Amino acid sequence: MAKISVLGMGAMGSRMAINLIKAGHQVTVWNRGPAAAQRVVDAGAHLARTPREASSGADFVVAMVRDNDASRQVWLDEENGALRGMSADAIAIESSTVTAEWIRELEARMAERSISLLEAPVVGSTPQAEAAQLTYFVGGKPDVLARAEPVLKVVGSSLHHVGAIGTAALTKLTANTLLGIQVTALAELIGMLKRSGSDVERVLDAVAKTPVWNVVAGRVSSLMLAGNFAPQFPVDLIEKDFAYTVQTAGSESAAPTISAARNVFRTAVERGFGHDNMTGVVKLFT
Repeated sequence: MAKISVLGMGAMGSRMAINLIKAGHQVTVWNRGPAAAQRVVDAGAHLARTPREASSGADFVVAMVRDNDASRQVWLDEENGALRGMSADAIAIESSTVTAEWIRELEARMAERSISLLEAPVVGSTPQAEAAQLTYFVGGKPDVLARAEPVLKVVGSSLHHVGAIGTAALTKLTANTLLGIQVTALAELIGMLKRSGSDVERVLDAVAKTPVWNVVAGRVSSLMLAGNFAPQFPVDLIEKDFAYTVQTAGSESAAPTISAARNVFRTAVERGFGHDNMTGVVKLFT
């Protein structure tokens, strides 16, 4: 049994923590708004007042927060950051979707205190988190991964070690960007088909019989056609990831297709759809 702290009790972090509790680990959690952690506390977790308190005595400290800024705050806050409470033999695991630039800076700050960092962003949404079927992209040293692997396998069904720190962040942004481009393209095509008077489901069913179709296209189009926009991967979060991808590319001109797709999600946020599932962008075109 390991002592594990989970920082961030959003849709993903809370489910990850509950699965760790079910596996018999001693889990401490922290969230900016304590009320959001109540479900996990009821499942057996201890609630800490600060990331620093949460990380004290932990073998592993896992962060699952919104973005670079939130990650910096939970790890490096001068008074209450998790790094201030961690011992040198603990392992920090950053599972948030952040930029490679930030995760490399975080590694350098961890190294100053002789603490090992593993980046382990996940692919999957709330159903996969609930079922402990997340896919991990892992960046970091192989020996650190070997120590953390039993913990990651509690909540993930597969692990892909993609290289040194920073590589997993780039891999995650690549995956999310490809996903988002498919979402915007399908939303526009569904709008086009509806305006043309076509039987949309029949057309898409025919396309689905060809090699251009994939599992994601099937799921995304089904949610759009059903008008089901219950948040799993919200519009505002994928827009944030697109912004990171464009930032990493260097400019909009270096990534024109990605920038165009990002603008679709940005428009959806401006229209008030930011908290909808990413499939809510179809409302812009229908």
